[in-house]
Amino acid sequence: MNSCILMARIVEAPVRRMTPDGQSVLADMFVEFDSLRDTDPPQRLRAVGWGNLAEDINQNYQVGDVVILQGSLRMSTFDRPEGFKEKRAELNISKIYKQAPGMGFQANSLPTAGYGQPDNVVPMGNYSRPPEPAPMPAAPVAPPPAPAPAPAPSTLSDDDLDNIPF
Repeated sequence: MNSCILMARIVEAPVRRMTPDGQSVLADMFVEFDSLRDTDPPQRLRAVGWGNLAEDINQNYQVGDVVILQGSLRMSTFDRPEGFKEKRAELNISKIYKQAPGMGFQANSLPTAGYGQPDNVVPMGNYSRPPEPAPMPAAPVAPPPAPAPAPAPSTLSDDDLDNIPF
């Protein structure tokens, strides 16, 4: 099974629907996310939530909300009026997270310095300078010579050795 996590903006309001047998509830909406190239237009994707998640989506999410969607991608095939079949990607949502209103929405953006950045993060600007050399001591200090260890006495006799090469 595949898995996908996507940050997107809701561009069409979630619509609450029932399956033809009336058993399951689903929320159907379209989301938009930035393309990888600046020259390409934003990409649209149909996102579907089922059951209790569908109820939550209908009650708490609206057009313009920036969300993080977690789910699985699948391809839907349907007949076009022109007489051919078309395939479109669809995301089956398993979890959805609403983003804070102050967060900008760009594919390559990072949170601002005051919002959610941990205190223990070292800025990458510190690595652009060459490292400073360590200070050299005034006079080299030689360690005292260590006495050579005495060889251990051999306790093996020639009778204990066999001709196995390993």
